Amino acid sequence: MSQTQKLPVIYVRGFAGGQSGINSAVTDPFLGFNAGSTHIRIGPDNKPSFYQFESPLLRLMVDEGYQLLVHGSQENYLDTHAEIPAAGIWIHRFYDPSASTWGGKPKEFRIEDAAQDLLELIEELRAKAHVDRVHLVAHSMGGLICRCLIQKILPQLGIEPADYVAKLFTYGTPHGGIAFDVGFGMLERLRDATGVEGAEICGRERMYQYLTPGATAKDEPPEDWDPRAMPADGEPFAFPHRQVFCLVGTDPGDYDVAHGLSSAVVGPRSDGLVQIDNAYVPGAFRAYVHRSHSGPYGLVNSEEGYQNLRRFLFGDLKVESALVHLQLPEEKNTAWQAEVTLSIRGLQIVMHERTSAQWCPIQLGSGTRPGPDGDGAVPLVSTFLCENLASPTSTGTLRYALHLRILSLRERDNGFLDFRDHIEQTPDFDDILVVDVGSDSGVPALRATWNSAIVGPISDYEPAGPTLADEDPASGRWVGTVPLPDSTRTILGEDARIRLTVTDWS
Repeated sequence: MSQTQKLPVIYVRGFAGGQSGINSAVTDPFLGFNAGSTHIRIGPDNKPSFYQFESPLLRLMVDEGYQLLVHGSQENYLDTHAEIPAAGIWIHRFYDPSASTWGGKPKEFRIEDAAQDLLELIEELRAKAHVDRVHLVAHSMGGLICRCLIQKILPQLGIEPADYVAKLFTYGTPHGGIAFDVGFGMLERLRDATGVEGAEICGRERMYQYLTPGATAKDEPPEDWDPRAMPADGEPFAFPHRQVFCLVGTDPGDYDVAHGLSSAVVGPRSDGLVQIDNAYVPGAFRAYVHRSHSGPYGLVNSEEGYQNLRRFLFGDLKVESALVHLQLPEEKNTAWQAEVTLSIRGLQIVMHERTSAQWCPIQLGSGTRPGPDGDGAVPLVSTFLCENLASPTSTGTLRYALHLRILSLRERDNGFLDFRDHIEQTPDFDDILVVDVGSDSGVPALRATWNSAIVGPISDYEPAGPTLADEDPASGRWVGTVPLPDSTRTILGEDARIRLTVTDWS
């Protein structure tokens, strides 16, 4: 079990739609977070491989020792207990007042009210669990409820959000709203004007009202307002971006809501409902996984989602990877892309996957890319590692593999792609950096080797020799660089490196 302090976890569900959808949602005691899955889209010999994922609720209880304390009614349990365990899982049942199935007149749903009710739940948990903060885990619109609390409700009360919330993890949240790939904006305007079944909550005007302190129902956002952006670190009542993680789905094909109409209208660069570029907060941690917005192949009930969640909440080390000192050839009509996947030893899934086939490669510019630190860093991926999950072998290290591919796209002068010298899906560079993270007297000790230099299977490889040197020993973090293979010099430049940065996360 991870040694990080356990804090209450509150799950916040997504949009249910109109009255019938709300009535259906409230019949589930855990609002869908108890759902698992028994399918996976990969397997040997092109055959589906059976894979059973229990559900994020059950896995937190099994892996991290959490308790799900309902006993007939979560509200009644809290009312009748003066003290509760800190390691508890709670469901924010914000839709209950809006259901017509409990008797009485249902209350109109408003995100501001749901955020206010979330605050009341947090305050009760803080008092009875004897903790200062909680973790928020949200799916889809639930992430917007959490942001309303963090960006509007708490600041209006003069409360620092970080004093109440430790970390925020979102699955497929439309941080930038929901946009459509067809209609030239007409569908969005029609949705926002009619407010069909409350769907206007994902329009710019409505988002501005519930994400901005002091904003009223008559206020409109400035032209340059970005709904994805949270207040910058250092601003009054800003929630630190490093305490936010956004899981981005890249598989629209498995989202079958409205018989596939949603994914067709939203477009291929999406999870079927939320476009990739709208699914994250700029400056926050994020991972891309090939999962749809919801359903049997959805983000929430997936091993990929859970493993990213678990490591973000309870990990011990944060390892950031970046491509530095990059200098691409100055070639006319040539665009460069990087594809990155991240795998961790012992897991049967890929933790992070940005590829051209899934519409989310990393776009690289030509020539030197200046950065604030002077090395033109191109962030690749950040991952969180749990020391208690190290290999049971004698190495005792945390091992992960960073697969890096560099591709070039060439255009003719008329703007069309040039396929005369093109070899489909064949990159200019393709290799895997195998990183072993250990500890030497409490100090990170890293070894990194390119797969092309490993003889035999990676599983048989045991790191040897000196560890990478800490190039910034006075900073309170460990920083090291790994040269790229010689074959990359004419592509990425003489000085291109992979920079690894390790900091304590607990």
